[in-house]
Amino acid sequence: MTNLDAGKTAEPSAAANAAADARRRRNGRWKMLAVVAVCAAPMIASYFTYYVIKPESRNNYGALIDPRQYPIPDLGSSALDGSKAALEDYKGKWIMLQVDGADCAAPCREKLFTMRQLRLMQGKEMERVERVWLVTDKAPVETMLMREYDGTDMLRVDAAKLKAWLPVEPGTSVQDHIYLIDPLGNLMMRFPKSPDPGKMKKDISKLLRASAIG
Repeated sequence: MTNLDAGKTAEPSAAANAAADARRRRNGRWKMLAVVAVCAAPMIASYFTYYVIKPESRNNYGALIDPRQYPIPDLGSSALDGSKAALEDYKGKWIMLQVDGADCAAPCREKLFTMRQLRLMQGKEMERVERVWLVTDKAPVETMLMREYDGTDMLRVDAAKLKAWLPVEPGTSVQDHIYLIDPLGNLMMRFPKSPDPGKMKKDISKLLRASAIG
């Protein structure tokens, strides 16, 4: 066989190899997309069921919030030591959220206690739930209080931005409520002023059982 014949034979072989490589890359991409779709399906299904379908038979103690109307804004938040911290850092966890000044009068302490006990009552599911206190001023938080509620994360925030974000019941303020944020970072529930902890527990337990995320 001449050199010319060999060249002619090599050309289609190179083209065939290139085509095979392209097919393998396409197949690899499709397989990767399939894996992503399978992994994301429970999350998508949970979101769709909870926020879109909203079955009428569902009885909640807390008031449902449409997260599309209340996306989490930049609250200018920081940890008590001044380091950077934000609610977005807690994605992947359920968040019980309260709002109060650093002096933390009796109603504030009652909410801290309620959130701590509610988390403990979730038993083996408690690690899925975080507690966050948004502190609305620059005053120091009492050291004994921080020790008593160790595990509650305390973030300083811009009070004006916070007030513009969180919805309240008529005749109440943001300090009167405990809020719930889902693992996707959606503000999705508000509990009433002076809430019933037993009913709150039922709501949170149902959400944890129904959710494939967090």
